[in-house]
Amino acid sequence: MNSSLSGLPAWLVQRLSALYMTLFTLFAVVGGWLAAPLDYPAWRALFAHPLVSIATAMFFISLLLHAWVGMRDLILDYAGRSPAIRLMLLALLGGWLIALGLWLARIVLLGVAP
Repeated sequence: MNSSLSGLPAWLVQRLSALYMTLFTLFAVVGGWLAAPLDYPAWRALFAHPLVSIATAMFFISLLLHAWVGMRDLILDYAGRSPAIRLMLLALLGGWLIALGLWLARIVLLGVAP
């Protein structure tokens, strides 16, 4: 299975997404620790700011890409030799991650939770 996201590009995606998620988490934890107790309107105002919204969206994009590369490697390494089984598992994983991405986009960009 030749893919554009294998080898060095996949390695870079894994490392850069992990780095971004780590930095985002540190800033979020430190910012939450230093900030006064926030109520719901304050959280809405915080996430209405374009930079916070973009940074949060980038966090979730990084998370989904990180999950895709990691799980794809696990499937290709350990799911047996049958290409049909690998293809089915990769399709299920891709469909699941796309569904999660659409759900997260709805929440982050539109501010609508189910």
